[in-house]
Amino acid sequence: MFGRAWLETLVLAILLGAAIRTAWRPGARWKPGIDFSAKALLEVAVVLLGASLSAATVLAVGAGLLLGIAAVVAVAIPVSYAIGRALGLPARMAVLVACGNSICGNSAIAAVAPVIGAEARDVAASIAFTAVLGVLVVLGLPLLVPLLGLSHGQYGVLAGLTVYAVPQVLAATAPVASLSAQVGTLVKLVRVLMLGPVVVALSLLAPRLRGPGEGPAPARPPLAKLLPWFILGFLGLAALRSLDWLPPAMLGPVAMAASVLTILSMAALGLGVDVRTVARSGGRVVAAGVASLLVLGLVSLGLIRILGVA
Repeated sequence: MFGRAWLETLVLAILLGAAIRTAWRPGARWKPGIDFSAKALLEVAVVLLGASLSAATVLAVGAGLLLGIAAVVAVAIPVSYAIGRALGLPARMAVLVACGNSICGNSAIAAVAPVIGAEARDVAASIAFTAVLGVLVVLGLPLLVPLLGLSHGQYGVLAGLTVYAVPQVLAATAPVASLSAQVGTLVKLVRVLMLGPVVVALSLLAPRLRGPGEGPAPARPPLAKLLPWFILGFLGLAALRSLDWLPPAMLGPVAMAASVLTILSMAALGLGVDVRTVARSGGRVVAAGVASLLVLGLVSLGLIRILGVA
């Protein structure tokens, strides 16, 4: 409508769903379809995301930076979670905000939510406010290049470690230099790969992620506690991509299918959201997001200095 995409599609889907929910409460006949879209379609979308990752992408960054990316994610998630809890966020919402900031924004929130049994309103609030922060990061991050005296390579690593989505990495780095865009995209793709191990770890911790008044996480069979089926599928498709067993012609349609299914699931989540409930937690979510994002930025800058990125 305005000549460019000011809102991510996922955010728009949630906002439209929430707007419809505000004007009209879906009756019982709609509930099975909404629940199916919010859960099953989302899990299938996570599986399909595996086709976008390959071992070649991971190995291209080098062992030192690869370990550094894993270390940044490993530090950022618990610190961000602690910040969220200190600010009074429910345990599961604090996990969503921490994973969104530390891994890949909306995609991480969407993938983690079914594992920890997060409620629709928590998912919607986390995605909405993470999206706002994501836009601010894209606009403000290039200012750090002259302020901190970053090289194009260093800035690419910083953008890859802090910006939420791959398109946003390109938006934040392309105006600076093509090298920044290339490095940033590569680092970002490896950072996205951390989603698999994180989801496996959270599936083990899910039963403990509840505070006063919060219901228990959904019970899972022993094997599913270790590896939910959609993460097995995600890793399986990533392995097939790494072995070049997926026809190149199918990669585009698979990526499009993953995007469409995620959008549908976000719209379904929006239909279950009470806007007033989200608004009540808004200030705390924003504060937690900003604080954890600052921590992520500092840790990332520390890694750049430690590794001596040129």
